[in-house]
Amino acid sequence: MIDVIIPTYQPDDDLIRLFDSLRKQTANIGRIIVMNTEEGEWEKYVLNHRFKPEDYDIEIHHISKREFGHGKTRNRGVKYSEADVFILMTQDAVPADEYFAEKLIEPLYDEKTAASYARQLAKEDASTPERITRQFNYPAESMLKSAKDIATLGIKTYFCSNVACAYRRDVFDSLGGFVNRTIFNEDMIYAAGAVKAGYNIAYAADARVYHSHNYSGRDQFHRNVDLGVSQAEHPEIFADVPSEGEGKKMVSVTVKELFKMGEALKVIPYIYVCACRYVGYKIGKNYKRLPVGFVKKCSTNPKYFDK
Repeated sequence: MIDVIIPTYQPDDDLIRLFDSLRKQTANIGRIIVMNTEEGEWEKYVLNHRFKPEDYDIEIHHISKREFGHGKTRNRGVKYSEADVFILMTQDAVPADEYFAEKLIEPLYDEKTAASYARQLAKEDASTPERITRQFNYPAESMLKSAKDIATLGIKTYFCSNVACAYRRDVFDSLGGFVNRTIFNEDMIYAAGAVKAGYNIAYAADARVYHSHNYSGRDQFHRNVDLGVSQAEHPEIFADVPSEGEGKKMVSVTVKELFKMGEALKVIPYIYVCACRYVGYKIGKNYKRLPVGFVKKCSTNPKYFDK
């Protein structure tokens, strides 16, 4: 039996598609545990979408915005589950087929594998640069990563995504779960701890979900501020495996592909978005040296800095 845990906040149509797909999986899905932020927002969603939660046999737990935390909320959701294997997903990830869960948990039959994350495919409305980025970060070949790969893969060794990721409960509990207080990146922080403890992280390319975003430069700036903050707060993990090199490689690959596809006009706006990402990342990495008020304006989560 596999439980699925989904944090939600102001979801859209994808959430219903996700519920529909989970009930068609070949794997034995048990409880679907929804950790929803703000009960009033959920009630509006149910009303506006004429959605009947009872039709999907889902279990809903409401929290306030003040209570939400990327690690804390997911840890709380895991505590509601008694399954030996659980899957964490986001509200906007939709499985590509009925074999998604079955393929995702396969690597976890190896007791040395702590987590297994899915391949993310671009949605129909994804921009060309976003499609190339998804292909870069989520290739067609599966991979098993361990501490021996750090020298060659660098920060990619710790790459893992709670957009769709399965976990062994015994390992999760032994490692203490996700770090409770983090602005972002709880999945990679956990993966890094697992790798350092001697476990593997699996990338299951045959387990596929549709998930992509056409973020603006402004959106990417704010998101990458939070990414930088999360890395700055965990130098024991990220100091020796900087992500700048991987980022430059992705930009290079994307620009070359755009020219190859005859879409050179998209290079300049893409470079602009990348510049926004980089500036945001550097601000986040150096946030302790900057005025708190300025950092709060740059972050997607200003309340995080209210200590």
